[in-house]
Amino acid sequence: AMAEEGTADNKESLQVVSPVVVTATRAAQRSFDLPVAIDVVTKENIQDGQAQMTLSESLIRVPGITAQNRTQMAQDPQISSRGFGARSAFGVRGVRVYVDGIPLTFPDGSGQPGIVDLNMVQGIEVMRGPFSSLYGNSSGGVVQLLTENAPATPEVSAGVMFGSYDTRRENLRAAGNADGLEYIINYSNYSSDGYRQHSRNTKEQGTAKFRFNLNEDTKLTTLINWFDQEADDPLGLSRDEVRANRKQATPSAFASDTRVSRSHTQVGFNLEHKINENNTLNIISHVGNRKNLQYLALPRTAPINANGRASEIDREFWGTDIRWDNKGEFLARPYNFSLGATYGKMRDDRLDINADNGRQRLRSQAWSLNRNEQNIATNSDQYAQLKWSALDNLDLHVGARRTKVTLEVDDNFVTGQGANGDNSGRVSYQKTTPVFGAVWKANPALNFYANYGKGFETPTFVEAAYSTTAANSTPNLQLKPSESRNFEIGTKAIIGNNTTANLTLFKTLTDDEIVVDDTVSGRSSYTNAGKTKRHGAELSAETRFANNISLFGSYTYLNAQFDSTYTNTLNTTVNSGNWIPGTYKTQIYGEVAWKHQASGFSTAFEARHNSKVYVNDVNTDTAGSYTIFNIRAGLQQKLQNWRFSEYVRVENIFDKDYIGSIRVNDGNARFYEPAAGRNWLMGLNATYIF
Repeated sequence: AMAEEGTADNKESLQVVSPVVVTATRAAQRSFDLPVAIDVVTKENIQDGQAQMTLSESLIRVPGITAQNRTQMAQDPQISSRGFGARSAFGVRGVRVYVDGIPLTFPDGSGQPGIVDLNMVQGIEVMRGPFSSLYGNSSGGVVQLLTENAPATPEVSAGVMFGSYDTRRENLRAAGNADGLEYIINYSNYSSDGYRQHSRNTKEQGTAKFRFNLNEDTKLTTLINWFDQEADDPLGLSRDEVRANRKQATPSAFASDTRVSRSHTQVGFNLEHKINENNTLNIISHVGNRKNLQYLALPRTAPINANGRASEIDREFWGTDIRWDNKGEFLARPYNFSLGATYGKMRDDRLDINADNGRQRLRSQAWSLNRNEQNIATNSDQYAQLKWSALDNLDLHVGARRTKVTLEVDDNFVTGQGANGDNSGRVSYQKTTPVFGAVWKANPALNFYANYGKGFETPTFVEAAYSTTAANSTPNLQLKPSESRNFEIGTKAIIGNNTTANLTLFKTLTDDEIVVDDTVSGRSSYTNAGKTKRHGAELSAETRFANNISLFGSYTYLNAQFDSTYTNTLNTTVNSGNWIPGTYKTQIYGEVAWKHQASGFSTAFEARHNSKVYVNDVNTDTAGSYTIFNIRAGLQQKLQNWRFSEYVRVENIFDKDYIGSIRVNDGNARFYEPAAGRNWLMGLNATYIF
């Protein structure tokens, strides 16, 4: 990040400032001085000229991160870090997500980042590499959203956005500070017909943040998140269907009326208490409920005689994290130390029932019920982390986390329906993941670092749901966790007084990688591959010139391959050397921006390139490479107590036809989700400051 300071005569003086981050060490540290690949996405890149509906809008600029916009809202965006999470069919896997330290990732490792209104987010910290494992199971990377703090003066604001495909969003907000209580309350309502057929969606969302200053040493923050969502699912297309009409939905999407209804309510608490100058105590807890009703396609086959399925999950979850932070000196050299413990639990009441034309069948009807069970997951972790400045120019970082994850299935569907049997079961996974790192400060403008750590990723309940894609499949509690060894070296440099550059080289070796075995009609099964390997490079640079002109660019190279041959349950052989599907070998993002301070005008031109990507383990097909260009512009005015802003964004300005995301290993060869052609957004906002 760069800060720009204007002189009294309005001549710009440029100064490079490293962003302060909290995710890497759980304490405020300059990112420049950490042996960690971590980037910050600022508020203007989250909100200006963006729909503010999915994380993929903001994360595409971060090296090492793949964030694909699926051009439909029935599924969460596909987010992966150095290839971890690329297999995800539902939600986010392999990457842990937090908001203000409160987890949005459940105990089984699945994440749901859609509950946070991006209009409330001040910044996003994105960490990759070995130190991510200090956040526990399924930590191929960590994404932490940090919400805004309340302004000192009360204010109210309202905004509206319009866009292609009858897209519309309204939001209302109130924020301020009264008698030691800081508050921000935000409500938004979004709707769109979507780019493709059968992709209409709506989402109502509310967020409230209250910060109580109990005394000068104790603060309590309460964060409340809520949303209701309805979204149609156009499903994936085959290559021939894309060529014929890229906007169409799969025929079975209409026949089965594939769609999702979601609701989510979560309350989180963060208590910070300063014991003395050297010791603080932090207690984070959260509790919530999530309901998800998904209608999936299913070909009509006897004796089921249904053309769809309804998968219903009613989830209750809660968790807590207690951490002690200590700072002082050891051998006359400063250190920071953290020691913590966390516990989490989720309980899903899960029902799977056949559907006719998008409507659930009565349970009393023959061949109606497929599954009726409780899925219970718990995690119990302990962790420690230490930073010690061994020399003036050498910092050492060490840490470890002990993780225990338990998955339990309590089957209530044990009779009838062809003697289904009792499919109850329980499995536990345990692992200690150590990390080591060091940063050498060659001079105030040049740092070198190296680190190593182990990683641990357990199956989620979605991945353990089915042993096969057959209708009568049993839970797959035989899946093994994947274990990885992660190596990383890098350098961070400040060049002159206006440029920053970061370069990271990494290598990851994984055993028992969890991969998609088969996907048919919305039902996915998973298996363990043998060995996989990833290596690559991440580069980012930003330069700020006079006259408020800036350049930013990021480059990612990722070589992700199977490192041993294995045969899946379909008797398909996947050869060593095949590329891991869903991983892009090359990703490039570039941006040139300009601001005119006097008029309040700003604009930016963006370019994005992704290489081709394989869609299945056997590497028989790909989605082609693409390069697209976007442009955004905004205007701000101040008039007494009023503050106004307007913006416009045009995406894919040259109307490029490309595949925005893929469905890995789809058994019907419907791998492709086409991205939107040229489309636009326009927004207006007004704020009154009391």
